[in-house]
Amino acid sequence: MNKLLLFAGFMLAASSASYAAVQGREVTYSANGTAMKGYIVYDNAIKGKRPGILVVHEWWGHNDYARRRARMLAEQGYTALALDMYGAGKQAHHPDDAGKFASEVSQNAALARARFEAALELIKKEKTVDAANIGAIGYCFGGSVVLNMARAGEPLKAVASFHGGLGTQQPAEQGKVKARIASFTGEDDPMIPATQVAAFRQEMDKAGVDYKVVTYPGATHAFTNPAADEYGKKFNLPLAYNAAADQASWDAGLAFLADAFKAK
Repeated sequence: MNKLLLFAGFMLAASSASYAAVQGREVTYSANGTAMKGYIVYDNAIKGKRPGILVVHEWWGHNDYARRRARMLAEQGYTALALDMYGAGKQAHHPDDAGKFASEVSQNAALARARFEAALELIKKEKTVDAANIGAIGYCFGGSVVLNMARAGEPLKAVASFHGGLGTQQPAEQGKVKARIASFTGEDDPMIPATQVAAFRQEMDKAGVDYKVVTYPGATHAFTNPAADEYGKKFNLPLAYNAAADQASWDAGLAFLADAFKAK
């Protein structure tokens, strides 16, 4: 019995040590004079440089959900930066405010790009990051942001959008997009209907982009966020968490990133 307890204690300690290797810290940076607040996380048990991933938040702003996704990426061996698109780490707690904050950025392409690029320069300077291998993922509003950054020709190896809007006023152009692109959406998402998915495919094909589109039956908007059920009920929005689609899209996203970074 004592040996069993000793072994259990050893395994718990080893597990705790492994978890403790993932280190996160808050950072403050600037974009055109506006203070931005982010969260950088990486596994310090890994030696040498590795790809860096920018994580762009939902329309609720830079919150714990975005940070959790950054930590999940760090556990996979990446350095991740959960960035700030609103400034000062501003968060919304009601859809009216979220819509206002998101619109201020979405309707100002220069502002959006400046804030994204400020985070991009920050992660490139991290000692654990291979500056030649940077990607970006985003959720909902953030998914739209990363797709638009890819369309704008940002120097990214990979961009993955999770239930992000696919429409744009500035379609991808032949030869301009540097990133591989992946989109993961729910088939029952009224905010991203099948017609929008089809138009996105046509846009990517016309521009000659290396891309993939995956849709999940039964999944609606915000399907990766466990808090979606609560938000949906509280604000009468078509939001719902879908555990199966969440796991499947995360696994597919990780495979997509790994393949993009190993490509020559």
